Amino acid sequence: MIESNFRPVLERALSHALDHLDHLGTRPVAATAPLATLRERLGRTLNTESLSAHRVIDELVADVAGGVLGSASGRFFGWVVGGSLPAALAADWLTSAWDQNAASYACGPALAVIEEVCGSWLKELLGLPSGASFALTSGCQMAHATALAAARNALLARRGWDVEQEGLAGAPRIRVLSSEQYHASITRAVRLLGLGANSVRALPTDRAGRLEATTLEGALREDPAALTIVLLQAGDLNIGACDVFAELIPIAHRHGAWVHVDGAFGLWLNASPQYRHLLAGAEGADSWATDGHKWLNVPYDCGYAFVAHPQPHRAAMAIEASYVSRHEQAREQKDWNPEWSRRGRGVATYAAIRQLGRRGLAELIERNCQAAHALVTQIAALPGAQLVWEPKVNQGLVRFLDPGPGAADAQHDRRTDEVARAVIASGEAFFSNTTWRGMRCMRVSVCNWQTGAEDVARSVAAVQQALGQQDPNLSPAGARRPAVLVK
Repeated sequence: MIESNFRPVLERALSHALDHLDHLGTRPVAATAPLATLRERLGRTLNTESLSAHRVIDELVADVAGGVLGSASGRFFGWVVGGSLPAALAADWLTSAWDQNAASYACGPALAVIEEVCGSWLKELLGLPSGASFALTSGCQMAHATALAAARNALLARRGWDVEQEGLAGAPRIRVLSSEQYHASITRAVRLLGLGANSVRALPTDRAGRLEATTLEGALREDPAALTIVLLQAGDLNIGACDVFAELIPIAHRHGAWVHVDGAFGLWLNASPQYRHLLAGAEGADSWATDGHKWLNVPYDCGYAFVAHPQPHRAAMAIEASYVSRHEQAREQKDWNPEWSRRGRGVATYAAIRQLGRRGLAELIERNCQAAHALVTQIAALPGAQLVWEPKVNQGLVRFLDPGPGAADAQHDRRTDEVARAVIASGEAFFSNTTWRGMRCMRVSVCNWQTGAEDVARSVAAVQQALGQQDPNLSPAGARRPAVLVK
């Protein structure tokens, strides 16, 4: 007989959750349990008899110990990953307790209205056209797929091809022009949509990581009859570069191209008066994609797609069936996103926006950018470190030099990976490495609402320790000026 009383087990889960959150500052940021240990603990023999819910939760928490990253910590800088705001986390718990299918108004009336409101608020915060359609997806990956499905529909319709009915066999080919800095999620999106990875052509960028107008114009003129999607960056994953939208979007539109903006985290800069100039003109694109579990700091999974042309968006996603209920006055979520059974991710989004407000979101973004600058410049000032990219927003790069005489780039690459691994092993902070312009670099990404001055200081000290600078009195601010590779 399965227990029906929720209160004891939920109170137990609350206790475990609070223990995790309350100790983020003292527990290692990195996972400490090896793969073999986790498999041994969790790979239990499938039980025949039912177990108490209390026992299941207690054993689950014990078995995952050491295998949960402190990615909610203020000292996690490995990828562009936010934490969870208290209101967003609590709302997400309620979402699970309510257990609504957020596919349509009939399945969850309140959740349908919440999602409708979220779309309006998000467009306002992100500086997007009020008439744009939108979808709440599982992440930016599926936001790309949703927006590009709308692009595929619109472009092929120009040639009289109904892709939703006829598929792609025999259809005119669509090409995607992008800077060389595009994210791998774009590759998977075009594969899922049947356009193929080879449809993407990577174009060179300038020293600031931006696609130049002459480069785009030249690529468009090479095949003026081609159906084209132009992909622009609002914050690339290595240095946070933003393309010059006010120049590039009119060029693309003159050639009949659909413009899609990858704004996984950078689109949020529009919420900050200090940084929104970096996105000037981005509102003129045809579609946009971003993540909620980055700068809005809501729990996974949450992404947002926006399309300036609702008709091809709805045509690419909507579905009808005799057994499907429809409310003529309500917005039916399944008409705009690729999922049918889906959790109500709008609830956490709604709560996060309400907790932060306009000013709170702007301050969060600005604090993170300041913290990224402090982290990168202070780390780069340590002996043996090199500044590769000084953050303009929340992304920066540093490199660690092999001290051996006549060390080559390969040795510097190895040293950079070694230092980053040592920092992770210390448990004090978490950074990830990347290859940028042929160099291995340690990437600094700051996206968490909790990151503060103490987190910056502890993380710089952890890098100092990894570099072999054992003297605790050595101040990064008092060290030599950093060697600047790119500014």
